[in-house]
Amino acid sequence: MRLSTKGQYAVRAVVNLACHTGDKPVTLKDISVEEGISLSYLEQLFVKLRKGEIVNSVRGPGGGYVLAKPSSKISVGEVIAVVEEPLNPVACLDTGAGCERADRCSTQSVWKGLAVKIAEFLNSITIEDLCAEVAMHSASGSKPLASTRDLCGVGTD
Repeated sequence: MRLSTKGQYAVRAVVNLACHTGDKPVTLKDISVEEGISLSYLEQLFVKLRKGEIVNSVRGPGGGYVLAKPSSKISVGEVIAVVEEPLNPVACLDTGAGCERADRCSTQSVWKGLAVKIAEFLNSITIEDLCAEVAMHSASGSKPLASTRDLCGVGTD
C-alpha cells in the first residue's frame, strides 16, 4: 500500500493554500512554483478538491483558490479521500475485489483493523496542524515561509 502522488500533492497544495495568510485567493501558478508541482497536475487535483468541497474557486482579476472551510475543519484524511482511491493495506478490502476467501480468511480482521487505524490517523491531523508545523519550521530557518516541499523533504530521496 502506497499513497500516490495525487494524495501527497493534494495535501501539500491544500496546506500551501491554508498557510497563505488572509482571505486573498491564491493562484495555482503560485502553488505550482512554491511546491514544485506541475500546473497541469494541480489543475486536475483542484477540480477534485473543488467537487469535494475542500476549496472554492474565485473568478476574475485577483482570483484563485481559497479554502471552502476553516483549515481546522479539514483533515488530511478528507483531502486524500477526495483525490485517491481507498487506502486499503490489501487489495481484498477494496470495494468489488470479490475475494474468494473472504468468508474464511484468518487474517481479514488484521487488515480491516489496519485500514481503520490508517483512516483514524489521517483523520486526526488537520490542515491547521500542518500549517502550524510549517510555521514552526519557518521560524527556525531563514525563509519567511517554508514550502511544504521543503518540510516534506521532496526531492531528497
